[in-house]
Parts: sequence; structure tokens; C-alpha cells
Amino acid sequence: MNSVPIVKVNDVSKRYVIRKDNSVKERLLNFNRAAKFKEDFFALRHVDLQIDAGTTIGLIGPNGSGKSTLLKAIGGIIQPTTGSVQRRGQMAALLELGAGFHPDLTGRENVYLNASVMGLSRVQTASHFEEILEFSGIGEFIDTQVKFYSSGMYVRLAFAVAVHVDPDLLLIDEVLAVGDEAFQKKCLDKIRTFQEEGRTIVLVSHTLSQITSMCSRAIVLARGSVVFDGDPFDAVSVLRSGFATSVELDSRKDDRLKAALANVELGRITEVRVVGASGAKQASFNSGDDISIEVELDAPKSLSTWSVGLHIDNPLGQLVTGATSTSLDAHLGELKGRAVARFSLPRASFGSGEYGVTVALMGSHGQEIARVANATSFTVNDHGGTWGPVRTNMTFEAKVGV
Repeated sequence: MNSVPIVKVNDVSKRYVIRKDNSVKERLLNFNRAAKFKEDFFALRHVDLQIDAGTTIGLIGPNGSGKSTLLKAIGGIIQPTTGSVQRRGQMAALLELGAGFHPDLTGRENVYLNASVMGLSRVQTASHFEEILEFSGIGEFIDTQVKFYSSGMYVRLAFAVAVHVDPDLLLIDEVLAVGDEAFQKKCLDKIRTFQEEGRTIVLVSHTLSQITSMCSRAIVLARGSVVFDGDPFDAVSVLRSGFATSVELDSRKDDRLKAALANVELGRITEVRVVGASGAKQASFNSGDDISIEVELDAPKSLSTWSVGLHIDNPLGQLVTGATSTSLDAHLGELKGRAVARFSLPRASFGSGEYGVTVALMGSHGQEIARVANATSFTVNDHGGTWGPVRTNMTFEAKVGV
């Protein structure tokens, strides 16, 4: 049975007029020559796509590529200049920080206002209010005017409302980057619950590991056009190839895209996992435990020369340790089809904290074929009396009166 489309975007373009005269005086002086002092800017160009119910779609691309504009067009916030958008079902949207909130109203009043915009009656909102309040963690600030809220409080309340209006379609534009770590985890857990329930999610994110771990499909945009639509890992490879940042809308575009996809056809990283001494997946360790990083690879074509790289970062993005199979003197045979590579860290002396794992697959001469940034993470619980990214066998003594 085929999935039912919940969104259809039909040949959508969005044009904005940019004026070059910056003051009223200049506009009056240039009134009869107005055409010379303005130009058209296309935020979207002839976008066609269909989103099936129950899927999670990621929109990625460089800044200014049209991701947010497309999401707003899907949400009905802006009207396309040409083309049409068809949407069905209940929708909730988190498109801009504070969007849909009135700054002079309290959090409580804004919950009812925001929910009514999303189609809920006052009675329906009242029945969900305590759940919304508990999820947001706003507490007593619910009766404070939202103009006094921090950006994190805005996001907490907006997300809590959006996920409790029972949406069929949830649109999210990068707002999860604002909240604290604990709330981000709560939001991601809620999104995964929505996925299990068969709801549809369209997500804009610059955190590519979110795209590869959460999405069933990803779309790469560049200068308002769709340049790739397919597997999330392939989409990330296309974006990282530099194609999306240098694409020009001319007859050579297809050649550039083929070149960008060449690495995707050579090989890709399909899964990255952290395992413990038992060989099972594990997310939490103590300092001194054995830790291994397993990387699943898929090479449709034969790679006679290849290597795998790893680096582990702390939450600030600072390198803690890293290596490649070449630097570890591994001698690898031909790679064709599926394979599993493993980096082993026996008695790993990490300090307490959370660590992110980035991996890459390289071909001949170190050419990068695929990379997954922040592909997974793990936590080390105790520091053994010392602090910092590395646990040391530090001791202390003092001699008094010498």
C-alpha cells in the first residue's frame, strides 16, 4: 500500500523585490527610474516535491539556500509567487523564535492564543494545559509576560504547545539549537515518539548528525533550487562536497551534481555505534572502561586503497583524541560491498562528560569519500578525583613545617 501524500509542493517559486534606494528622498528622486533601482531575488525557484505521511524529511543547505522559505511556504506563512502548496491534516509549526507569541501577554495567555492559531478550541487547550506546562518546565513564569522570557524559555513553551496540539504534520526550523541540553534531549525524544506514531515531520537543521540519525529522506537546497533529494547520508555527502555552496543555475549544473555524487557512489558510512567490552551498544561508561567505535561501510564499487578516520570531541567541539587506520599502521585489503571497521580504546582514560564521535571514509591519497560529523556520542560518568578531558593518575602530598 502506497503512503498518502500529506504535502504537495507544485512548481513553487518565491520572488522578493530588493530596492537599492535606501531612503524616502532617494525613492522620490528615482521615482521615474524605479526599475533601475530594484532587482528581483528568488528565494525559491521551481520547487517540486511530495511528502508522504509518516515520513521525516530533513532540509539542508548553506545559509540563504531557501530552507526556511520553503518551510514557511509549506506552513502557509508566506504565499508563493508562482506555483501552489497543498497540505492536509492538523499542522504545528516552530518556524521562528517567538513566532505566534504576543510579547505583552503572559505565557498562559500565549498558550491559549498559540493553540487557537493551530486550530484548538479553548476547551481542548485547557484539557492539555497541565501537560504543556509540565513539558515546558516554565513553572511559575507561566504567568509572566513573555517579553521577559529568555530565548530558551520561548522555545520551551512554543515546543510544548506545538507537540500537544496533536499535529499530523510538524514543521521545525532550527529552534532546537536554542534550548539547553536537557530540554533538547526531551524534544528529540518527543520527536522520536511522533515518528513511532506515524506523524510527519519536516526539519531544518545545520546539525547534520540530526539529519542522518532522524530523517528517512533529506533534501539539499542551493540558491532556491532542489539539487538533491534522497538518502540522508548521500545528501550530507553532496552538501559536504561543496557542490551546494558553489552551484550556479546554468546548463552546467547537472555536470556539477554528477561530480558531487561521484564520491557518494564510491562509498558511504551507513552506521556508527559505540560498544562496550561485551560487544553490545553502550552509551555510558566509567573512566578506564574499554570503549570501541564501530563504523559500518558500504562501497558499491571496489576501493583498492582506503582508510577510515576517527576523532572524538568534547562538548565544546575541541579534539580530545583522533586517529586514522593509516596512522595506526593498519594494512587494509580491497573494500567492496559492506564492511565493519572498529577503533578500540582499551582502558580509555577519559574524564567525566559527554563526547561526540566523528568518522570519515577516505580513498586513495586521502581523498575524503564520506564523513559523518557527531555521528554518535557517549558519556563518561566519573572523573576519579580529577577534572578535564583526560583522567590522570594524579596524587597529592604536603609537607608542613619543613
